[in-house]
Formats: sequence, C-alpha cells, structure tokens
Amino acid sequence: METKIMINPAFTIERLYRAPIAKVWKAITDKDEMKEWYFELPEFKAEVGFEFTFVGGPPGGKQYVHRCKITEVIKGKKLTHSWSYEGYEGISFVTFELSAEGNSTRLKLTHSGLETFPKNNPDLAKEKFVEGWTQIINTGLAAYLEKIK
Repeated sequence: METKIMINPAFTIERLYRAPIAKVWKAITDKDEMKEWYFELPEFKAEVGFEFTFVGGPPGGKQYVHRCKITEVIKGKKLTHSWSYEGYEGISFVTFELSAEGNSTRLKLTHSGLETFPKNNPDLAKEKFVEGWTQIINTGLAAYLEKIK
C-alpha cells in the first residue's frame, strides 16, 4: 500500500486501504470501532456541533484532556473536528476525507493549526503529531480494517 506524507503548512497523511468507503467511514465514526484503533471515547456522533473529550498523551508521560467539536460532516466523505487541550492555548482542526479508488478507499487526514499550540511544550510539537498520526493511520487503522474483513 502506498503512503504519502506532506509536512507543511498543515500535516497531511494519505493512505489507501483495501476496504470500501462504508467500512472505513464506520471505522472513523463509530465509537465502538474507534476504540479498537484510535481512542476510547465515552460518546461520539458524526454530527456538526457534537462535542467530545478524551484523555491521551505519551506513554508513561503527562496525559492531556483533549477537547473536540465536530465542525463539518459530509456523510461517507468528510469529517472535521476541532482539537484543543484543556488548560492550554491553541486550537487545531483534524479532517478525515475519504474517496473511492476501485474497491479501495483513500483516506486523507489533515491536521492544521498545530502552530497555535504552546511552543515550549515538546509534547505538543508538530513532530509528535506527525509521529502519532503516522502510527494511528498506517498501523492502528490499517490493522483494524484488515481484521474486520
């Protein structure tokens, strides 16, 4: 499978999965599926205005409360939500875009606004997001989609 990564100005990663769009869409919008490859969310709805939080951080390091709000939904095609941290300045946006390529689905994830986070916190550095999303998209989601065939 091919993977394409662009770093500036926003972080973007693309991955082609051997799965139909409906299957990938469900994996990125169903909280029961998301906990298998992403984070365990108490609740999640792919509806504009829906707010959700989760806790995460580096293994063995500080854990951060993530505050997110759905800002755009085009069912089966696009999902955007804000991403900020409780107690820290800055707001960023995560966009998942899906497109069909034959029997496969191309997922393009863009995380913009990373420059708004505090520069003096290495946990919130752009490189950490690149590392995290690369792991999540290339390993976590890929393995999950293969498992549920």
